[in-house]
Amino acid sequence: MTTTSAETIVRPARAKTAANSATVRRKQGFQHGGWFVAPFLALFAVFIVWPLLRGLYLSFTDANISGEGAHFIGLDNYREALQDPLMWDALGHSAYFTLLVVPCITVLAFLLAMLAHHIERGKWLWRLCFFLPFLLPSTVAANLWQWLFNPGSGMINHVFGIETPWLSDKSYAMLAVVITTLWWTVGFSFLLYLAALQGIPAHLYEAAKLDGANAWHRTVHITLPMLRNITGLVVALQILASLQVFDQAVVMQDFGPGPEDSTRTFVQYTLEQGFTSYRVGYASAISIIFFVLIAAVALARMWLLRNREEGGR
Repeated sequence: MTTTSAETIVRPARAKTAANSATVRRKQGFQHGGWFVAPFLALFAVFIVWPLLRGLYLSFTDANISGEGAHFIGLDNYREALQDPLMWDALGHSAYFTLLVVPCITVLAFLLAMLAHHIERGKWLWRLCFFLPFLLPSTVAANLWQWLFNPGSGMINHVFGIETPWLSDKSYAMLAVVITTLWWTVGFSFLLYLAALQGIPAHLYEAAKLDGANAWHRTVHITLPMLRNITGLVVALQILASLQVFDQAVVMQDFGPGPEDSTRTFVQYTLEQGFTSYRVGYASAISIIFFVLIAAVALARMWLLRNREEGGR
């Protein structure tokens, strides 16, 4: 009885002591780790949080580019934005660009990664060629393809024997921007897929070969399921990046909105309102609407991923 009573007293005391020690270690770890993340948090607050809060405040005013004489006008900017046909057209152009780019770049990146992963000779050269365009600045890539699409001296029309006015016809202007973007940015998604392919265990393919599975079956039943998470990441990143398209569309059209405003994107329209029309308050309201849209897309991606992970358990 004495031994049992002693154990009954000592065990809770030891558990409490261990819990207190763990709590102390966590607090100490947070205190020491806080100094390492402090520079990042400071920069994040200065360049992300403060501009966001400042833009939110300006969206409720009629501020101009000078910042003087701003008056609080409530939700007037938001009401005007929701009834602005030019804003909706710009949003439609960004959405159309996204719908074209995301599926194409996902499939193309996967195919290039498969090629670079399975090729035997000159593997490093293929990887370099596929990734190298991504290292170019956006203005360089846009100017290069602006020259290639030139109807008079460009290589595209000359090689294919056509006379397509790529950059001066609204039917082809956005398509030219899409082609440029695919060539310029596919290297990033290609690198993600290539890294994921190298992480697939080789014994899975060996077992499938012993069972008589051909290359197509191995790709469909092993490669694609193993790349499901990386595919979701690529799609999410490309959607967020494509909705914010600006550089290549503007540079290829010599800083204009394109033929019949066909390449004016949402970001470009926001900048025009802020720095051309000097309506900073209205531009801030548009930016907040766009921020909410981007956040909704990101949250939807997280929700779908969480539901898929929970359903697979």
